[in-house]
Amino acid sequence: MTVVAALMIGRGGSSLPDKNILPVLGHPLLHWTAAAARRSRYVSRFYVSSDDDKILSAAGEAGYQPIVRPPELASATAQSCDAVRHALDIIEKDGAVDVLVVQHANVGMITEDVIDACIDKLLAHPHLSSVVPSHQNPEYHPMRAKRLLPDGSLVNFATGDGPASANRQDLPTAVFFDHSFWVLRGRSAVFDMNGQPPWPCMGSTIGVYETEGCLDVHSLEDLESTARWLEAHHVPRPDFTRPAFAAQAD
Repeated sequence: MTVVAALMIGRGGSSLPDKNILPVLGHPLLHWTAAAARRSRYVSRFYVSSDDDKILSAAGEAGYQPIVRPPELASATAQSCDAVRHALDIIEKDGAVDVLVVQHANVGMITEDVIDACIDKLLAHPHLSSVVPSHQNPEYHPMRAKRLLPDGSLVNFATGDGPASANRQDLPTAVFFDHSFWVLRGRSAVFDMNGQPPWPCMGSTIGVYETEGCLDVHSLEDLESTARWLEAHHVPRPDFTRPAFAAQAD
């Protein structure tokens, strides 16, 4: 049996205070991603890593076990993969994990269908170290990006791939991570010494599950956009008193 655990990550410090627990349609933001994982066909264990008591408490209401993040992993410059590695060492004290679903506490635009589709793809392709929801954004293709020089002039940011076409259809496909969640092949991905930067805990062979993109919350306007998306996609309201949720929590 494949053991799948969810790990929600979120720091307390933010330019938008308490953004991870601000209300969206009457529920804390992080409850939306928690509810999606709780409805998953695969996920059976639930954890949250944070330095913030309010985040740990709100996630606890959804059945997530707390992992208190040490100060050195909770600064504005701390790397998320270091927090994931710290948490996995603790999670595996409860038993080995085959697949780790890393959830970002400030993203509510997520459903269990996408979580399960990413897990399905990872299990179906043993060579993949991870599967990450990603989207295209041709208007901001990396081959079109410019680097700002100290004198105020611009040069091409990307080099080595030949001249970039002004026509979007001529450019090679480029995708950008949603950062709603990552599906990782347990310890082999998380501790892969050759993992791709800047998130080496995804491992060295990252698979894509293409989406239309999502929104990670940084402002009050983002909260409103998240609410509109949830309503438009008819996402069920979080209700952790429902029998299906209660049974998993036990």
